[in-house]
Amino acid sequence: MTCPHVTALKPVPARTLGCEECLKIGSSWVHLRLCLTCGHVGCCDSSPNRHATKHYAHTTHPVMTSFEPGERWAWCYIDQMDMEVPKLVTPYLQ
Repeated sequence: MTCPHVTALKPVPARTLGCEECLKIGSSWVHLRLCLTCGHVGCCDSSPNRHATKHYAHTTHPVMTSFEPGERWAWCYIDQMDMEVPKLVTPYLQ
């Protein structure tokens, strides 16, 4: 099953290989998430700073995916649902 927010996405490469904000402030993260709208890399909600969710709250970019090697899932913040990673995004994942 997919959500309507994924249909308008275009492939976007990650802007960094780690959480953008954590790299700037010297913090650590648990897992990484990639915004499928702009390529922002943020840390997950298990990380101390939760930058991926903060990125959504600030930008309203709806869909993110795991940026962990070998993980292939996506999440829509608006519809609160998980889904398969769109095939056109796969080349930009680790």
